[in-house]
Amino acid sequence: MSFFVFISEQWILVSALLVLIYVFAFSEQKKAGKQLSVHELTRLLNGDEAVLIDLRDSKEYAAGCITGAINIPSAKLDGRISELEKYRTKKIVLVDKIGQQSAPAGRKLRQAGYDVQRLRGGM
Repeated sequence: MSFFVFISEQWILVSALLVLIYVFAFSEQKKAGKQLSVHELTRLLNGDEAVLIDLRDSKEYAAGCITGAINIPSAKLDGRISELEKYRTKKIVLVDKIGQQSAPAGRKLRQAGYDVQRLRGGM
């Protein structure tokens, strides 16, 4: 009960905390790259404007993947970024299992100078 009393008495502090959390989360998502719908991804791939990087592990990739995707497991991304150099002029679209691993990978690739976008929701 004291938790709710604290919230009611300190509503300004609680509101400020919630705003800060929202701003932080929004800025972190923006750093990781724009999220794409499946429709937008299809348009980019059909127009040969993007390359798709599948961040799932090799076993999950072998069980099923999007045609043309390059498998670079997220745990090995740091050591394999150089393989993406030939795609520097294209958009890099990241996909993973549920959309959790693509944000940190997107930040790394954006810091390396790539135009990164992510598939919303993962596979």
